[in-house]
Amino acid sequence: MKQFQTSDALKRLPEQFFAKLAGKVNRYVEAGYDIINLGQGNPDQPTPAHIIESLQQAAENPTYHKYPPFRGQPFLKQAGADFYKREFGVELDPEKEVAVLFGGKAGLVEVSQCLLNKSDVALVPDPGYPDYWSGVAMAEADMQMMPLLEENDFLPDYSAIPESALAKAKLMFLNYPNNPTAAVATKSFFDETVRFADVNDICVVHDFAYGAIGFDGERPQSFLETEGAKDVGIEIYTLSKTYNMAGWRVGFAVGNPSVVESINLLQDHFYVSLFSAVQEAAAEALLGSQKCVEDLRQTYESRRNVLIQGLHDIGWDVTSPAGSFFAWLKVPESFTSEGFADYLLENVQIVVAPGNGFGEYGEGYVRVGLLTSEEKLREAVERIKSLHLF
Repeated sequence: MKQFQTSDALKRLPEQFFAKLAGKVNRYVEAGYDIINLGQGNPDQPTPAHIIESLQQAAENPTYHKYPPFRGQPFLKQAGADFYKREFGVELDPEKEVAVLFGGKAGLVEVSQCLLNKSDVALVPDPGYPDYWSGVAMAEADMQMMPLLEENDFLPDYSAIPESALAKAKLMFLNYPNNPTAAVATKSFFDETVRFADVNDICVVHDFAYGAIGFDGERPQSFLETEGAKDVGIEIYTLSKTYNMAGWRVGFAVGNPSVVESINLLQDHFYVSLFSAVQEAAAEALLGSQKCVEDLRQTYESRRNVLIQGLHDIGWDVTSPAGSFFAWLKVPESFTSEGFADYLLENVQIVVAPGNGFGEYGEGYVRVGLLTSEEKLREAVERIKSLHLF
């Protein structure tokens, strides 16, 4: 059998760190261990019933069995615009300022292909979502990491970016509520971001995947709520987390019309949009009852409280997350991130995500997902307590 050489573009892709983690976990599962998996980012609750029913009915529509419009059904783009108006007070032109995506991840990888050339620079948060790196690599561009430090509330310090990188920077990724640190952005930070991007001709791409998940009565702020934001960037929203629709692969990019058009043009050559019945169900999610969203947010807040209080009770000094469905926990001083993750897996069969998988500045932390029951979270705390580390 011939072995064909892959393209240089594929060779540039970063190693998939979490594939290695999954391999470790699977070995323990296959050996019959009772694993508590807190390392994943996959919502554990089902999609709400009214959204499923919408899909079931729409799937019977014979007109939806044909190719959909290349750039998505007008009703879904209008739903995206209506959603932003209702939730954030942001006005969007559904034809020029909304692009339908095959999930948020697709848009986050595609936007680098749209805006970066070889040797251009993308400003990337560290720690951050690793798929930002993938799109930059595919575009043959370079990355300038922006450290997210606890002493700066896990917000980047724009004054620390080297002038040499800033001169070539064309794109910047941000993500609040943040994966993995669970930090949230302030209005003043977004105001500063718009000024910084405008002066330096940088397109901001705000990954708003966890936009519905804020705690303690605080609603996460959309980047597009900031005056001037549409002039300098876009926001990428996904239905995966807000509506437990991770497997449905529906999202949208909203904001600057030139960037939205670029994404649409690229996707014209990749896809013929989503199955229209899925688009109708997505519109129902955005426009129908939002009680399911508040119920889900309360579920995550309750789980957060159980986990963080339990860890405090056993002497682990950790910070309570302000948003997202993750907690970002400092590891004991004698461990590295990966060493501590391995220790938990080997000794008490708990899976956490090592912080160094999200970048150099993730070292010293592990990411824990709030994606299992309160009962399992309590059991995880008891297992950790048995190690007598704190």
